[in-house]
Amino acid sequence: MKALDSISHMKALLLPTIWLGLAAVSAGQTTPATAKPGILILAHGGSASWNDAVMSVARGVGEKYPVEVAFGMATRANIQQGIDKLAAHGATEVIAVPLFVSQHSSVITSTEYLLRQRDEMPPDLKVFARMNHGTGSGAAHTPDEHGTHPVQTNLPIRMTKALGQHPIVADILLSRAQSISKDPAGEVVILVAHGPSLEEENRRWLADMKALAGMMAAKRNFHRIDYLTVRDDAPAPIRDAAAKELRGVVEKAQAEGKRVLIVPLLLSFGGIEAGLKKRLEGLDYTLAPHALLPDDRLANWVLASAEAVK
Repeated sequence: MKALDSISHMKALLLPTIWLGLAAVSAGQTTPATAKPGILILAHGGSASWNDAVMSVARGVGEKYPVEVAFGMATRANIQQGIDKLAAHGATEVIAVPLFVSQHSSVITSTEYLLRQRDEMPPDLKVFARMNHGTGSGAAHTPDEHGTHPVQTNLPIRMTKALGQHPIVADILLSRAQSISKDPAGEVVILVAHGPSLEEENRRWLADMKALAGMMAAKRNFHRIDYLTVRDDAPAPIRDAAAKELRGVVEKAQAEGKRVLIVPLLLSFGGIEAGLKKRLEGLDYTLAPHALLPDDRLANWVLASAEAVK
């Protein structure tokens, strides 16, 4: 009897401990600590139609995550506002996705500094902070006394890369070329991008464009896919040389008896296409009717980019 009494006493002591342990496991299973990312899309901004196309991307992303758009060129006030709104939506972290054609620009490096992704402030950020321009979305970029200060937030921030040489970009460009193609083997596609002023950055843009052209060529047998930048913001001698190169590439294809397809590597139409027509005056070519936007695949790109850094 004493042995049985001893066993009963031990059970009485252990049962509360076992029950508390099971309760702790149960609580851990029913209330997991999960992160809720908020997506901050960064975009240049432009006309109302330009911005509407970007907002359509945001709506696609918003089906899965809280999302805000910050228009402007490293515009701190708009970026801060977007982060604050994501925090109000309950986001526990921010993933910033630059909806820009290229990673290789001072807009990107300046934004990285504002988002605390780099320690050294790029000199051009001071220029961007002094700008006064509208985005067409009601979020005007006015001179900001804090425009060169990193954003203030308790949320962790991660930042993805710009469009660059992503396969989705190549697929969209191929779709644009196919929409105006009649006989691929007898056609020369020319990818045309805005491009930067600095030579080193321009070489990097062209390297990405070469990769995109290669991906397109692997899926469609065009006679050739050329690529170049027009460098609209560069000094006149550089800009004029780029215009001469563009005309030369078109004239070469025509001399070969090939039909010329111009496919702009732009996020959205809004000005540069008029410049292209002026540069190519008197030459025979067909211009794709759309830039990268509008296209639902860019929402997929934002989601893929964000989830790759989660």
